[in-house]
Amino acid sequence: MAVSETRRIAQGPTRNGGGPDSEHPEGGFGALIAAYSGAAGAFVAWRLRSGRGLPESYTASDLALLGIATHKASRLLSRDKVTAPIRRPFTSYEEESDLPAEVSEEPRGRGLRKAVGELLVCPYCVSQWVGTGMVAGLVASPRVTRFVASTLTVVTVADFLHAAYRATEEAS
Repeated sequence: MAVSETRRIAQGPTRNGGGPDSEHPEGGFGALIAAYSGAAGAFVAWRLRSGRGLPESYTASDLALLGIATHKASRLLSRDKVTAPIRRPFTSYEEESDLPAEVSEEPRGRGLRKAVGELLVCPYCVSQWVGTGMVAGLVASPRVTRFVASTLTVVTVADFLHAAYRATEEAS
């Protein structure tokens, strides 16, 4: 498929408010859905072809660990000042957040660029991608994934303790 054809598809329909100049980049969202589904499907296919398959179940402790790690990684990717350069091609800086070390940004551009911007500024949206990556990591490389997830979880606990300390200081 030619680059111009791919770009046209990613920009979306040109009628009913969903075109390249639209506030709602339907075609870009479609491309993101296809990328996510393709990556998840490719991972499952790879595991099945390898003969290792997928686990029957996961432990509650692994799910809690990955859940907390996904929360932190999603906030880091979508809001942290330090990760702003990753988002910069797709977002515009708006203002400092009320939360420490976080910024508020808006998606920019149109089509696929805007759709990626929408994804990157939404911790709830990006958590689907991060969570899928965490679970895939647990399946493919449990030791490394638990190391990374444990680090993110420890940082999350520290964040909550910092917030509690700050609230206590402000109350006194």
